[in-house]
Amino acid sequence: MLIRKLFKFESAHIVRGCSTRRCSHSIHGHSYKVELFLEAHALDNGQMIYDFGLLKSHVRDLIDAFDHAVALWSGDEPDYLSDMRKHSERWVLIPVSPSAEQFSRLFFRLVDAVLTLTDMANGEADVRLHSVIVHETETGYAQCFREDAHNPRMGHIDLNAIEFSSAITKDWHEPNLLELIKRGQRLSPLTKESV
Repeated sequence: MLIRKLFKFESAHIVRGCSTRRCSHSIHGHSYKVELFLEAHALDNGQMIYDFGLLKSHVRDLIDAFDHAVALWSGDEPDYLSDMRKHSERWVLIPVSPSAEQFSRLFFRLVDAVLTLTDMANGEADVRLHSVIVHETETGYAQCFREDAHNPRMGHIDLNAIEFSSAITKDWHEPNLLELIKRGQRLSPLTKESV
Protein backbone atom coordinates (compact mmCIF):
# COMPACT_ATOMS: atom_id res chain seq x y z
CA MET A 1 0.00 0.00 0.00
CA LEU A 2 1.13 3.55 -0.72
CA ILE A 3 0.44 6.78 1.13
CA ARG A 4 1.22 10.28 -0.12
CA LYS A 5 2.23 13.46 1.72
CA LEU A 6 2.46 16.84 -0.04
CA PHE A 7 4.84 19.66 0.90
CA LYS A 8 5.19 23.11 -0.71
CA PHE A 9 7.95 25.72 -0.82
CA GLU A 10 9.12 28.75 -2.80
CA SER A 11 12.74 28.74 -3.97
CA ALA A 12 15.18 30.36 -6.40
CA HIS A 13 17.89 28.84 -8.56
CA ILE A 14 19.84 28.89 -11.82
CA VAL A 15 20.07 25.68 -13.86
CA ARG A 16 23.39 25.97 -15.69
CA GLY A 17 23.76 24.08 -18.93
CA CYS A 18 20.04 23.78 -19.70
CA SER A 19 18.81 24.71 -23.17
CA THR A 20 16.63 27.64 -22.05
CA ARG A 21 18.74 30.78 -21.67
CA ARG A 22 16.32 32.36 -19.19
CA CYS A 23 16.80 29.38 -16.85
CA SER A 24 20.54 28.97 -17.34
CA HIS A 25 21.62 32.62 -17.07
CA SER A 26 19.14 34.29 -14.70
CA ILE A 27 18.18 33.67 -11.10
CA HIS A 28 14.51 32.79 -11.04
CA GLY A 29 12.05 31.14 -8.71
CA HIS A 30 9.35 28.49 -8.62
CA SER A 31 6.48 27.45 -6.41
CA TYR A 32 7.51 23.84 -5.76
CA LYS A 33 5.34 20.95 -4.65
CA VAL A 34 7.03 17.84 -3.27
CA GLU A 35 5.06 14.61 -3.04
CA LEU A 36 6.44 11.80 -0.90
CA PHE A 37 5.09 8.30 -1.44
CA LEU A 38 5.68 5.83 1.41
CA GLU A 39 4.98 2.13 1.11
CA ALA A 40 4.51 -0.74 3.51
CA HIS A 41 2.83 -4.12 3.59
CA ALA A 42 1.65 -3.90 7.19
CA LEU A 43 -0.10 -1.36 9.39
CA ASP A 44 0.98 0.20 12.69
CA ASN A 45 -0.93 0.22 15.98
CA GLY A 46 -3.18 2.97 14.63
CA GLN A 47 -3.90 0.90 11.51
CA MET A 48 -1.86 3.27 9.35
CA ILE A 49 1.28 2.76 7.31
CA TYR A 50 2.91 5.81 8.91
CA ASP A 51 1.25 8.63 10.82
CA PHE A 52 1.32 11.75 8.60
CA GLY A 53 1.98 13.80 11.74
CA LEU A 54 5.40 12.17 12.10
CA LEU A 55 6.43 13.72 8.78
CA LYS A 56 5.95 17.19 10.28
CA SER A 57 9.28 17.11 12.09
CA HIS A 58 12.60 16.06 10.55
CA VAL A 59 11.22 15.46 7.05
CA ARG A 60 9.36 18.77 6.96
CA ASP A 61 12.43 20.58 8.31
CA LEU A 62 14.58 19.27 5.45
CA ILE A 63 12.08 20.16 2.73
CA ASP A 64 11.12 23.49 4.30
CA ALA A 65 14.84 24.37 4.36
CA PHE A 66 14.47 25.26 0.68
CA ASP A 67 11.60 27.68 1.29
CA HIS A 68 12.58 31.28 0.47
CA ALA A 69 16.13 30.06 -0.07
CA VAL A 70 18.42 30.05 -3.05
CA ALA A 71 19.54 26.59 -4.14
CA LEU A 72 23.19 26.61 -5.17
CA TRP A 73 25.08 23.98 -7.16
CA SER A 74 28.58 23.54 -5.71
CA GLY A 75 29.95 23.22 -9.27
CA ASP A 76 28.82 26.72 -10.22
CA GLU A 77 31.13 29.73 -10.61
CA PRO A 78 32.93 30.50 -7.32
CA ASP A 79 32.15 34.25 -7.50
CA TYR A 80 28.44 33.56 -7.99
CA LEU A 81 28.39 31.12 -5.06
CA SER A 82 30.21 33.58 -2.83
CA ASP A 83 27.91 36.47 -3.74
CA MET A 84 24.73 34.45 -3.24
CA ARG A 85 25.91 33.25 0.17
CA LYS A 86 26.90 36.79 1.10
CA HIS A 87 23.63 38.41 0.01
CA SER A 88 21.11 35.73 0.96
CA GLU A 89 20.54 34.62 4.53
CA ARG A 90 18.83 31.40 3.41
CA TRP A 91 20.81 29.22 1.00
CA VAL A 92 21.41 25.53 0.39
CA LEU A 93 24.58 24.27 -1.26
CA ILE A 94 24.06 20.96 -3.09
CA PRO A 95 26.40 18.72 -5.12
CA VAL A 96 24.11 18.62 -8.19
CA SER A 97 22.35 21.22 -10.29
CA PRO A 98 19.03 22.36 -8.75
CA SER A 99 16.83 21.03 -11.55
CA ALA A 100 13.50 19.34 -10.76
CA GLU A 101 15.13 16.00 -11.59
CA GLN A 102 18.00 16.52 -9.19
CA PHE A 103 15.72 17.96 -6.51
CA SER A 104 13.65 14.75 -6.67
CA ARG A 105 16.83 12.67 -6.24
CA LEU A 106 18.13 14.91 -3.46
CA PHE A 107 14.87 14.79 -1.50
CA PHE A 108 14.74 11.03 -1.99
CA ARG A 109 18.21 10.65 -0.48
CA LEU A 110 17.46 12.95 2.47
CA VAL A 111 14.00 11.60 3.32
CA ASP A 112 15.12 8.01 2.84
CA ALA A 113 17.98 8.62 5.28
CA VAL A 114 15.60 10.10 7.87
CA LEU A 115 13.18 7.17 7.57
CA THR A 116 16.01 4.64 7.74
CA LEU A 117 17.54 6.26 10.82
CA THR A 118 14.30 6.97 12.71
CA ASP A 119 13.36 4.52 15.43
CA MET A 120 9.81 3.39 14.79
CA ALA A 121 7.72 3.66 17.95
CA ASN A 122 4.16 2.66 17.11
CA GLY A 123 4.41 -0.75 15.51
CA GLU A 124 5.35 0.50 12.05
CA ALA A 125 6.74 -2.28 9.87
CA ASP A 126 8.75 -2.25 6.64
CA VAL A 127 7.95 1.41 5.94
CA ARG A 128 10.10 2.72 3.14
CA LEU A 129 10.18 5.57 0.68
CA HIS A 130 8.68 4.48 -2.64
CA SER A 131 9.21 7.62 -4.73
CA VAL A 132 9.40 11.40 -4.70
CA ILE A 133 7.74 13.78 -7.16
CA VAL A 134 8.94 17.37 -7.43
CA HIS A 135 6.62 19.73 -9.29
CA GLU A 136 8.58 22.73 -10.54
CA THR A 137 5.57 24.19 -12.35
CA GLU A 138 1.88 23.39 -12.65
CA THR A 139 2.57 21.40 -15.81
CA GLY A 140 5.94 19.78 -15.20
CA TYR A 141 7.42 17.46 -12.60
CA ALA A 142 10.17 14.89 -12.07
CA GLN A 143 9.66 11.59 -10.26
CA CYS A 144 12.50 9.73 -8.57
CA PHE A 145 12.49 6.06 -7.64
CA ARG A 146 15.11 4.29 -5.50
CA GLU A 147 17.19 3.20 -8.50
CA ASP A 148 17.29 6.82 -9.74
CA ALA A 149 18.45 8.18 -6.38
CA HIS A 150 21.59 6.02 -6.54
CA ASN A 151 22.22 6.06 -10.30
CA PRO A 152 25.81 7.23 -10.94
CA ARG A 153 24.89 8.16 -14.53
CA MET A 154 22.65 10.89 -13.05
CA GLY A 155 25.39 12.24 -10.79
CA HIS A 156 26.51 11.24 -7.33
CA ILE A 157 24.64 12.83 -4.43
CA ASP A 158 27.01 12.80 -1.50
CA LEU A 159 25.11 13.78 1.63
CA ASN A 160 28.40 15.06 3.06
CA ALA A 161 28.51 17.66 0.28
CA ILE A 162 25.20 19.28 1.29
CA GLU A 163 25.30 22.45 3.36
CA PHE A 164 22.43 24.50 4.80
CA SER A 165 22.94 28.08 5.99
CA SER A 166 22.77 28.68 9.73
CA ALA A 167 19.63 30.80 9.20
CA ILE A 168 17.94 27.56 8.08
CA THR A 169 19.29 25.07 10.62
CA LYS A 170 18.57 27.28 13.63
CA ASP A 171 14.83 26.79 12.96
CA TRP A 172 14.98 22.98 12.83
CA HIS A 173 13.56 20.79 15.61
CA GLU A 174 17.08 19.29 15.77
CA PRO A 175 19.62 21.94 14.64
CA ASN A 176 22.27 19.23 14.03
CA LEU A 177 19.94 17.06 11.94
CA LEU A 178 22.11 17.00 8.83
CA GLU A 179 25.22 16.10 10.85
CA LEU A 180 23.32 13.27 12.56
CA ILE A 181 22.22 11.96 9.16
CA LYS A 182 25.77 12.18 7.78
CA ARG A 183 27.06 10.18 10.76
CA GLY A 184 24.27 7.61 10.42
CA GLN A 185 23.11 8.30 13.97
CA ARG A 186 19.72 7.02 15.08
CA LEU A 187 16.97 9.65 15.23
CA SER A 188 14.23 9.76 17.82
CA PRO A 189 10.79 10.14 16.31
CA LEU A 190 9.17 13.41 17.24
CA THR A 191 5.59 12.93 18.31
CA LYS A 192 2.80 15.06 16.91
CA GLU A 193 2.59 16.75 20.31
CA SER A 194 6.23 17.85 20.19
CA VAL A 195 5.97 19.29 16.68
